[in-house]
Amino acid sequence: MSVPKLRQLATWGRLESHQREIAAIHLRQLFADEPDRGTRYSLEAAGVYLDYSKNRVTAKTLDLLVQLAEESGLRSRIDAMFSGEKINVTERRAVLHVALRAPRGQQIFVDGKDVVPGVHAVLEKMAAFAGQIRSGAWKGHTGKPIKNVVNIGIGGSDLGPVMAYEALRDYSQRSLTCRFVSNVDGSDVAEATRDLDPAETLFIVSSKTFTTIETLTNAHTARAWCVQALGDERAVARHFVAVSTNAAEVAKFGIDTANMFGFWDWVGGRYSVDSAIGLSLMIAVGPENFRQMLNGFHEMDEHFRTAPFARNLPVILGLLGVWYNNFFGAETLAVLPYDHYLGRLSAYLQQLDMESNGKQVDLAGNRVDYSTGPIVWGTPGTNGQHAYYQLIHQGTKLIPCDFIGFCQTLNPLGRHHDLLMANFFAQTEALAFGKTEADVRADGVPDFQVPHRIFAGNHPSNTLLLERLTPEALGRLVALYEHKVFVQGTIWQINSFDQWGVELGKVLAGRITPELESPGAPPPAHDSSTNALIRRYRRLKGGAG
Repeated sequence: MSVPKLRQLATWGRLESHQREIAAIHLRQLFADEPDRGTRYSLEAAGVYLDYSKNRVTAKTLDLLVQLAEESGLRSRIDAMFSGEKINVTERRAVLHVALRAPRGQQIFVDGKDVVPGVHAVLEKMAAFAGQIRSGAWKGHTGKPIKNVVNIGIGGSDLGPVMAYEALRDYSQRSLTCRFVSNVDGSDVAEATRDLDPAETLFIVSSKTFTTIETLTNAHTARAWCVQALGDERAVARHFVAVSTNAAEVAKFGIDTANMFGFWDWVGGRYSVDSAIGLSLMIAVGPENFRQMLNGFHEMDEHFRTAPFARNLPVILGLLGVWYNNFFGAETLAVLPYDHYLGRLSAYLQQLDMESNGKQVDLAGNRVDYSTGPIVWGTPGTNGQHAYYQLIHQGTKLIPCDFIGFCQTLNPLGRHHDLLMANFFAQTEALAFGKTEADVRADGVPDFQVPHRIFAGNHPSNTLLLERLTPEALGRLVALYEHKVFVQGTIWQINSFDQWGVELGKVLAGRITPELESPGAPPPAHDSSTNALIRRYRRLKGGAG
């Protein structure tokens, strides 16, 4: 389906006019005009309740945004993704992370082949291996059972597993120590292994090509650490497994290819936590909890695929983001989970969103003349309230916020959860309605303080409320944001599934590395800044002033 350029769509112009009409209307007025607004602007599906009433929108806004989605061909794009069409146009690949959680019996074809049986074959292999580790049946080279699991990856091969492990830590087997190494900084792998017994440690090396420089550097360091301690190269086969598609390189490393867990080129790294990339997670929480997480993913997939746009959680979230990004000039999105276990969620969503939609050209390769992906940031719980909430409340920037909370805690200790959730509800109320000068003066505040204690309000937020942080709930949340990103990429007419922007730095680093490692390297041949920095590094790297 051919779609006109975004700003040529009829609805785009109507949205620009509409924004000028309502830009000055305060949320206080919107709530006064619609007494039932709090329930009218809400949705519930797949175990997720979304209150989007505290957004600077009216019924007309939402109608226009849904029209924009329809004019943008969102329905056909959704159908194309779920049917295995190669919508990743720059790499000529299908985009089928939804197949990773498809139930047995569902059929999804790529190049004429149903991929679902292969997905379940890998899941079964993962479950069998995880069972061996968890039960102690798998023995290391010296005959000891595995007590430590270290995942070595980078990007989606790290951010997904570590986020999900932290989120589901309450469901993990506590006799296992799970750690994650990604940074090529040697301190990362050094600290991860410092207090571990090599005889009881398993490394999972996650790299599709098994050539990723950061991952392989860390893997070879871990290999040397293991072999030196155990005194036998054959130990590698019992202490290393791979998540990869490159059997030759895996075997060359010393890993038995029987212990290689595969995946497919239609799975992007940042969409892969529910594939074999999640092997460390499955070992930690067990195959059944992993399957429950997949069920949660699939629930949200089906809701996204079938629900009308006006009642579709990812679509509404995506459209609201477009509204602020493109019509109010908002540049960031704060994701604020009020649950300690979701401490890595915002970092995970940074890659999901910013690597997907941080693009400057459209699907045809033409430079866009509108803003695309937002800067995503945030931290969990009440900690942020004592850090950057000051800027959100009283600063000069418009920062839309997603608040994520749970009605039940996994650790019911005294009044902790009620206090946490009281702050959760209070923040969205304060952001929306603020505190007027009259309110401040009524509190008896001294005149000189009055301007400093006024809260303008009118700051938009979404509230996502779930019953409890379970494996299913995590799957629903992650899938919700995956599809929200897809919606926005479709509106912006960009390819959300490539990441060419990460390549240039890698290429240049490959050229610079020999200039740093070789004592006899010729003078650096870069710009004057980079040359000066390299010369200084060479002079000081040995520690001799």
